[in-house]
Amino acid sequence: MARDSQAAVVALNRFGFGGRGGASGDLVNAASDPRGFVKAELNRPNGALLEVRGLQSTPALADAVFAYQLEVQQARAAAAQSGAPASEATPAQGAAQAKPQTRNLSLNAIAMDIAGKDAATKAPENANAAMQSNDAMQPGAMQPNAVQPNAAKPPPQPPLNIIQKTYRAEALARLQRAVLADCGFLERLVAFWSNHFCISANKGELARMWAGSFEREAIRPFVLGRFADMLKAVEQHPAMLFFLDNQQSLGPDSRAGQNRKRGLNENLAREIMELHTLGVGGGYSQEDVTSLARIITGWTFAGRQGQLGTPGTFVFNANAHEPGPQRLLGKVYEANGVAQGEAALADIARHPSAAKFIATKFARHFVADDPPPALVARLQDVFQKSDGDLKALTMTLVDSNEAWQAPLTKLRSPYEFLVASGRLLARVPEDPGPYLGSLNLLGQPLWSPAGPNGFPDTNAAWAAPEGMKLRLDISAQIAARVAANIDPRDLLEFAAADAASAETRRTIERAESRQQALALLLMSPEFQRR
Repeated sequence: MARDSQAAVVALNRFGFGGRGGASGDLVNAASDPRGFVKAELNRPNGALLEVRGLQSTPALADAVFAYQLEVQQARAAAAQSGAPASEATPAQGAAQAKPQTRNLSLNAIAMDIAGKDAATKAPENANAAMQSNDAMQPGAMQPNAVQPNAAKPPPQPPLNIIQKTYRAEALARLQRAVLADCGFLERLVAFWSNHFCISANKGELARMWAGSFEREAIRPFVLGRFADMLKAVEQHPAMLFFLDNQQSLGPDSRAGQNRKRGLNENLAREIMELHTLGVGGGYSQEDVTSLARIITGWTFAGRQGQLGTPGTFVFNANAHEPGPQRLLGKVYEANGVAQGEAALADIARHPSAAKFIATKFARHFVADDPPPALVARLQDVFQKSDGDLKALTMTLVDSNEAWQAPLTKLRSPYEFLVASGRLLARVPEDPGPYLGSLNLLGQPLWSPAGPNGFPDTNAAWAAPEGMKLRLDISAQIAARVAANIDPRDLLEFAAADAASAETRRTIERAESRQQALALLLMSPEFQRR
């Protein structure tokens, strides 16, 4: 049983988000056929899609945000005319924040949020919005917004605007899917590719509004499809074009370029080559970056007025496109409109450097910071021979012995840690606020990396003493809220069974209280490592 349990832990932790508590039977199911358990999610048609009632398409969200921005603009104009302060005239607390929060949130409050403490004592997700939650992690029967004895009544909070509501609704749908999934392998794939092709919700109102729809439309449909198709969907999505400013890029010799002072913007072209496909040292030059930037001039999205098309949809603006053929990576691409850029992307996706870059990053994420060279070579070969078939790439990973034999040394990211906690405690989130607040605190705000290279994927990034101290504080406060109704020894069986080390089992059994035992379990190697 020990060997089966160890393989089950690898199946659940390395490929998924860990075992669920309660009556799920995840560890037993995984132990009976570890590789089959992991692969089961891959064989579900459209299993990665996230179709939740209320979540809207990017064009529909564009309509909403453009209408909101117009309302704000009109309110400010009216305020200026009447002499009233603009802040009083801004509806629904004004524009969503475009910068990361800097507020020093209480560790105690954030941790209690994760455990489901009532909304009256919850810390805000950001400086403008309170996390008023009836979170399913809540063990008791307290009513939302109930004021506890001797507690100061919190001040009334302004309502959320459409941008914040949308962001939170998208976040909740993603979190619930991750917590409820049998294994979570598909959700791990979504998170990997979403981070690989990242945008940042902190770019501005459109980015925050579109962060979730970008993932639903450009990432999820392709995680088991072709890399070239995902690449095209990503680079033509309004969220990516906005994030990397391609809507501002004008061909120097285009009609628009000759009439305006703005010129070429190389942001998107550079990140396509450096971060999305070929990688640093992938065999391209600065001249290639400039050439690709020229090729994709005119790739933009329709704005509020809808002059080029339906607002919030990808459009090709011929007036902004650099005319003439372009040479890229030794090949000449003839001037044939949007097809010129699509042909270039298709060829870049098949470049040998792309296969090596993707294979290495894929193995690093799932197996080890320094992945086995033989595994990387095998993944690279499959990527090239299958024309970037991501399901074939994923199956090769699961079928590799290296992925099952390598020790569990990767530290869970903050997102993985928080989702794993919800799964083990069998608590389905009903409010995203507690998770969003803790992700901010732990340095991985949802859909908001500091740069276009995404969040780091190595132990060094997450194992810093300060980060581990924050995890310990959060674990301790989770335990303070729920330990009275949970036996940590039972949770250890759900998490690892007899694959748990004697030291971990002894530490939990010798704890002074259930609360301490649960906190120690959440910080144990069996729970923190994958």
